Amino acid sequence: MILSALVLGLVLPARGTVADVLDVARPAAIVVLFFLYGARMATGEVWAGLRSWRLQGSMLAATYVAFPVLGLLVQLLPDAVVSAELKTGLLYLSLLPSTVQASVVFTSVARGNVAGAITGATISNVVGIVLTPLLVGVLMVRTSGQAGGNLGGILLQLLLPFAAGQLVQRWIGPWLRAHAHLTRITDRGALVLIAYTSVSEATVSGAWAHVTWVALVALLVVCAAMLATMLALTWSGGARLGLPRGDRIALLMCGSKKSLATGLPMAAVLFTPALAASVALPVIVFHQLQLATCAVIARRLAAQGE
Repeated sequence: MILSALVLGLVLPARGTVADVLDVARPAAIVVLFFLYGARMATGEVWAGLRSWRLQGSMLAATYVAFPVLGLLVQLLPDAVVSAELKTGLLYLSLLPSTVQASVVFTSVARGNVAGAITGATISNVVGIVLTPLLVGVLMVRTSGQAGGNLGGILLQLLLPFAAGQLVQRWIGPWLRAHAHLTRITDRGALVLIAYTSVSEATVSGAWAHVTWVALVALLVVCAAMLATMLALTWSGGARLGLPRGDRIALLMCGSKKSLATGLPMAAVLFTPALAASVALPVIVFHQLQLATCAVIARRLAAQGE
């Protein structure tokens, strides 16, 4: 659906009244998305998982220390290899929280510590609501000078809806978790809307002029190198920390992933429309790559466990 939205935004971008309507619909969708994140997130699960401090600490270190360092190293690549706009997107990618659903599903398939994965991915996303915009404001301004963090937008569209959702979580959270198909519809609908509007605005503004097939291939190679590095680092790091196999699997799956569900809405708030589309492209490419790669790894780990 996201890929279809990207193609539609390229060949049939919104203009005139439709574009005006989407300008209102996108922030509204982001508010609803983050409200539901807060409303369906069971706070008790977070506290229960905090007892495994080595696992949770290593997940946070992989997500918010090792990955950003890797993103900064990518900035050293010459513009002839990866364009400045895509390097900005790769740095933004490195600052995102871990994905929740994919991390938990792949941990389960690989027969790892599912409870630890749920808690770690949840904490990563809760922390990321605050930490990712802060890291964007600090690191991306220094490296590219293009990041336009909007404190008011972050507060009104991300933090306040999430906090409001947490306040009412005790009353509507159980119902939302029992009707997961409804939240899946809102999640996917919001992401598709954000993807289409971002690409559409970039198409109208001419922001895609620099993106060629060669640039896309280079982006795919760099994303693959980043993913391989984090997979190796988290797996070997878990062994050095003496984590049991189940915890190593949870660290591998959570510490190597980045969230598309959080990344696209945040990009729409943090950046100008033209830059948001270029920033979103590496996030989308990495997301598809991490799903395909970790699906294979999870099956192999499960077979080894047997």
